[in-house]
Amino acid sequence: MLAYDTRKSILSGESVALPNLNPTTLDRPAYLLNVPFSLQAQTPNNIWMQELKPDERNVDISKALKQFLQLYNFMAAESVVYLLPTPRLQGLQDLVYTANLGIVIDHIPDHNSVILSNFSSKVRIPESNVGERFFQDMGYNVVTSPFHFEGEAELKHLFDNVYVGGYGIRSDERAYRWMEEQFDMKIVTLKESDPYLYHLDCTLFPLTKENTFMCTSMYSKEEIKQIESVTNIIDISQDDAFSGICNSVRMGNIIMNASNIHEMKRSDEYYNSELQKNRTLEDIAVRFGFEVAFFNMSEFLKSGALLSCMVMHLNRKSYDIKLT
Repeated sequence: MLAYDTRKSILSGESVALPNLNPTTLDRPAYLLNVPFSLQAQTPNNIWMQELKPDERNVDISKALKQFLQLYNFMAAESVVYLLPTPRLQGLQDLVYTANLGIVIDHIPDHNSVILSNFSSKVRIPESNVGERFFQDMGYNVVTSPFHFEGEAELKHLFDNVYVGGYGIRSDERAYRWMEEQFDMKIVTLKESDPYLYHLDCTLFPLTKENTFMCTSMYSKEEIKQIESVTNIIDISQDDAFSGICNSVRMGNIIMNASNIHEMKRSDEYYNSELQKNRTLEDIAVRFGFEVAFFNMSEFLKSGALLSCMVMHLNRKSYDIKLT
């Protein structure tokens, strides 16, 4: 029940702040997505885009919206999904990729802090202002990393205050040392070196609080040892990593992953690797008691993006669910 004074103020038309009430405090999974109104792929800012011809990067907005709505409708049936507003501004071609916008720090008791990204890619810098305004309006304590950092695509929460952070291409390792000091975090860092796998979500995906997908062949023995000290590793092959198996999102007992295999022909260059990735994911899902849902995100591939790029966690309630 709202306090009497608060109810009175609301009924009289006065603006009233509702303390400690935000998506992170909800008892069910909550996520942030963005409708791809501003989606374009004309300015290449990763190697996947650079290898496409300009006409191959032309986005079919109608098709992109249809693909987005399939994902949105599926998620909204089982979770709370907020939509980040799209300002009528130029230069927001990648705003739909909310996983790069920042990260909600869920281990802090007040569940009220967001670290915004400090983009190294110039074309993405304007997105930070959009994210800052949104989270401030939602009542969050918003801070920006003083060093290059690209959101939860680079920083994965395992359990309690333990995280894994990727650095070397888009993010600066100093960002994680700063976070440890500011937010009482323990961050195990992994150095990224492959330009095709330039965010951590390409090679690492927390399946549960105890088990994590990791493409170990991309990292040193010492780095693997550090990860083994905080989680059980489910080893992922390089082929499956390049096909996007780690670019997944967990919602309850469902693993969501991008696959456009139904648009492919068996003779296509990447058909077999896509099929193998899907089978690997399904096999792991069965072993751990999950279901898998695949979504065609082919229009977003023109940006070099997969499903995990499009989803920002506002909380991690899915990871509280114990599967038996």
